[in-house]
Amino acid sequence: MPKPIEHLMRPHLLDLQPYEGVDPPEVLAQRLGLPPERLVKLDGNENLFGPSPRVAEALGSFEGYNIYPDPLQRRLRTALACYAGVDPDQVVAGAGSDELIDLVLRLFLSPGEKVIDLSPTFGMYAFCTRVNGGVLVDVPRDERWEIDSMAVRKAVDEHTKVVFVANPNNPTGNLAPLETILALVQTGSVVVVDETYHEFCGFTVVPWVHEHENLIVLRTLSKWAGLAGLRLGYGIMNPRIVQRLLAIKAPYNVSVAAEQAALASLEDTDNLLQRVRLLVEERERMAQALRSLPGVVVYPSKTNFLLVRLPGRSGSAVASALAQRGVFVRTFSHPRLADCIRVSVGLPWHTDTLVSALRSVLGGQ
Repeated sequence: MPKPIEHLMRPHLLDLQPYEGVDPPEVLAQRLGLPPERLVKLDGNENLFGPSPRVAEALGSFEGYNIYPDPLQRRLRTALACYAGVDPDQVVAGAGSDELIDLVLRLFLSPGEKVIDLSPTFGMYAFCTRVNGGVLVDVPRDERWEIDSMAVRKAVDEHTKVVFVANPNNPTGNLAPLETILALVQTGSVVVVDETYHEFCGFTVVPWVHEHENLIVLRTLSKWAGLAGLRLGYGIMNPRIVQRLLAIKAPYNVSVAAEQAALASLEDTDNLLQRVRLLVEERERMAQALRSLPGVVVYPSKTNFLLVRLPGRSGSAVASALAQRGVFVRTFSHPRLADCIRVSVGLPWHTDTLVSALRSVLGGQ
């Protein structure tokens, strides 16, 4: 008899657990028997303002959907470079920054080589490392979620290829100082600084790309520009790395729809960045309201979300109780986050609904 098909699969992928994404509104609504507009979806760090109005106009008027996109992304890379203040030959775009995380590992990581993960952090770094056959080396953050740069230096050896740094970090929301990032860059490994939430804090190490060829900066239009569903991320790095990534990526990895949406967004940055300012204001209002609840700990954040600790309670249990009330938040399997939930910042009525629902859950009503 023929052997099971799994016999032909790559062994290290047989037991790999998938990355746990968030369900879309229609699935959540069907599960609860509620109309989607009744839901308060605060589990995905999505921008609940939505995209620029220019995006719908651009997508509706575009007539080139039957033509493949430019494999070298020339117009898109030029626009992104102008926005980021760099040269186009330093930029490459991907189907979300997730694709660029995978491409960087495909370029630099051989099976059995090491990647340093600063946990708790964004789960795609660990997931993509395992998919690419790498060895994950966990260097935990301290009790304040800060990076122990000395511990990272000790963990780096001749088999270490990549260090991932989410800055600000997801899900803790805190920002690593420049001197910490510099210490990591000086290890000589490829250091990927993920600036997904750059627009919410203004912090960047992009100017260092000119000086350090082992530094890669990732950004996205998912958060500040509200394009999460169209998947558009980009990286800023040494032009020699860009050329290699362009060579190994799928030729048409960014759809023409995503490209048109990005170009329209980059023409409306004043409006979109004003929305970012409103979200930052709402983040602080949400933090203050949540801190008014007995026993709730809210960590400072430089992002569009808050990490909330509920001492003595299960984050998953609280999230399930909130879901029954139509409010969705994120939980994590990491043991240091077992009593935590992560809450995206939305519109004022989302905040008010969340606080009311959480007060009810914590009060046992």
